[in-house]
Amino acid sequence: MSALRSRRNFLKAGFLSSAVFLMDGCNLFGVTTPMQTLGLMHKDLFPHAQELGIKTTSYMQIVFNHFRISDADKTFLKNGVKWLNEESITQYKQEYAKLSSKQRQNILATVTKTEWGDSFVYNVMNYMFEAMLGDPIYGGNNHEAGWKWLQFQGGKPSPKQAYM
Repeated sequence: MSALRSRRNFLKAGFLSSAVFLMDGCNLFGVTTPMQTLGLMHKDLFPHAQELGIKTTSYMQIVFNHFRISDADKTFLKNGVKWLNEESITQYKQEYAKLSSKQRQNILATVTKTEWGDSFVYNVMNYMFEAMLGDPIYGGNNHEAGWKWLQFQGGKPSPKQAYM
């Protein structure tokens, strides 16, 4: 790959995983990052993953930076983070990360009743389960914790390098 193309991909990946500006009407309300919101969503959607030591947030960083994940999918995830936070601001006058656990659960219940919210949470959960159940070489399923939790024996031989 040429150096120019490499730099373009780096800049594009940085843009997609960088700050999300949150608006309250016409005013700037706050700034968050997809990783901050997605990490908290993972905790809210499946707290046991954190207890097992599964690193779903670091896996999402791989997703945002990987060339095999379409730009449309990355943009949808980033927009979902923005929309989730905007709903949080509308209901509670705070961004998602500043809400109590109960308030965050209420926001998730509210947004999943919308088409975008249902799709967004579905996509986030798919990536979360990939992190929890994939081969540890991909960075999420530390020490085969997800496999051990399910009493699953991973495929052998294990990959020597990550495909993704």
